[in-house]
Order: sequence, then structure tokens, then C-alpha cells
Amino acid sequence: MRHRKKTIKLGRTASHRDALLAGLVCNLIIRKRITTTLPKAKAARSLAERMVTLGKRGDLSARRRAISKLHQVDTVGTLFSAIAPAFKDRAGGYTRIMKLGRRSDSAEMAILEWVNYVPEPPKKKDEP
Repeated sequence: MRHRKKTIKLGRTASHRDALLAGLVCNLIIRKRITTTLPKAKAARSLAERMVTLGKRGDLSARRRAISKLHQVDTVGTLFSAIAPAFKDRAGGYTRIMKLGRRSDSAEMAILEWVNYVPEPPKKKDEP
């Protein structure tokens, strides 16, 4: 029985899984929206929300814990200065997963994004 076993293993070793999820969360912080497979999005969501909670705390200990998980100092700086303050009045649920359907290799794809993310409209072509 899998009672109380929360880790989504993704068919990888622990160190490989940690590196994968850290990379996904760093790309989410930088680009505000990423496209990946559904199981990876579900696994990255929990880490991303924990990082935002650390960012809302904002102290040195929280910053060091975030750096130890994500391994990118500049990305953690962006998290603590821009993303976490945007969620200061929200008590959880910082990310959204939208299913895209299956692709050529039958992997179910999804978009993982921040809930307050508003995509920019496409630029119109200037006609002379």
C-alpha cells in the first residue's frame, strides 16, 4: 500500500529528480510559464509553492534554504524580490496546471504557470 508516500518518483534517482525539479522551478521563475509533461508539472508544482512560501518569509534563513534547493542565486533573488511579494495576500495555490492533451509520443502535456500571470498579447505587424 502507498499510504502516506507522497514522493512522485518519475522513474529517476533522487539526485536526478531533485536536479530536474530544480531546473523546472527555475525556468518557471524566469519565464513565468513552462510546458512539460503532466507528472513533471504536478511534481514541480509542490516545490514551486514551497519556494514561494520561503520567499514570503523573506529572511536570510529562507533565502539560504531556497538556494540550497534551486542552486541558482540570481533566480532565488528574482523569486524573493518579484514573485513572492506578488503573492503576499494569498494563502497558497500560487500555481496553475492546464492540460494540453497528448503529443506524438502519447505523453500527456501540461502548462505550469503562476496564477497571476497575464500573457502579453501578440504584437501586430506594422503595415507601411
